[in-house]
Amino acid sequence: MLRTRFLTAIVLLPIVFWCIHLGALPFLLLIALLLTLAEIEFCQLMTRGGFRPATVFGLGLVWLFLIDAHLSTQFAALELLRPGLTLLTLGSLGWQLFHRQSFPVADWALTVTGGLYLGLCGACLIELRGLQPDGLWWTVTAVPAIMLADTGAFFFGRAWGRHKLAPTLSPGKTWEGYVAGVIIGGLSTGLLASLWRAKAGAATTLTGAHGLILGILIAILAPLGDLAVSMIKRQVGAKDSGVIIPGHGGALDRVDSILWAAAIGYYYVQMFASQ
Repeated sequence: MLRTRFLTAIVLLPIVFWCIHLGALPFLLLIALLLTLAEIEFCQLMTRGGFRPATVFGLGLVWLFLIDAHLSTQFAALELLRPGLTLLTLGSLGWQLFHRQSFPVADWALTVTGGLYLGLCGACLIELRGLQPDGLWWTVTAVPAIMLADTGAFFFGRAWGRHKLAPTLSPGKTWEGYVAGVIIGGLSTGLLASLWRAKAGAATTLTGAHGLILGILIAILAPLGDLAVSMIKRQVGAKDSGVIIPGHGGALDRVDSILWAAAIGYYYVQMFASQ
């Protein structure tokens, strides 16, 4: 299992970071692909639980937020968000009125909230990459931060973990691993930010101190994304959200914490590190 996960990561990570480097349309297409798969998996999980969210409207919400974020970073705002949200919200409600299953109100709520969750956080990832002049460097700081924290938590938790963090949701996670992840995530992200600052030049707002603080915040909060998806899977009796990524499960399994890291990273820069 670990070997498969490692080989998959070797293949996929260069593609992901190349798209991050390119930004603009290639990055948008990558995020749209991942979140399209994640939304489909979410709806399929809900179907296993006896619900019937309308996948097409959930996907519409995801794409609306991503396209709006992309356009806002590339061009002047076109004011697509409000009319798009109105149309999709009313359309999804109308759909349930004429396609009622056992739980039409819950189905409508799941349609909207699934699209909102993935779309809003995905938009943060697009907007983080689109920040000028150093969105690239903030993105390759925030995204690896959760990966570094997760890696530290995994190995330390496996070796020394004794106290379960959330036994009913994710039995493998321990408090010892979580604390180690926060320390390792914070320190390693600080070092990474210092390295990127040297490459980014004097115009960047990224510093080692910002990287340290951001790494700690992401390591503390972003694991909640993983636990949230675990909560969804436990409710419907699923081990993974899908099987599309060998050794890693589904797309929703892979983006769960990254979406939180993106939201934390984007709003951290906006509040504390914008020029």
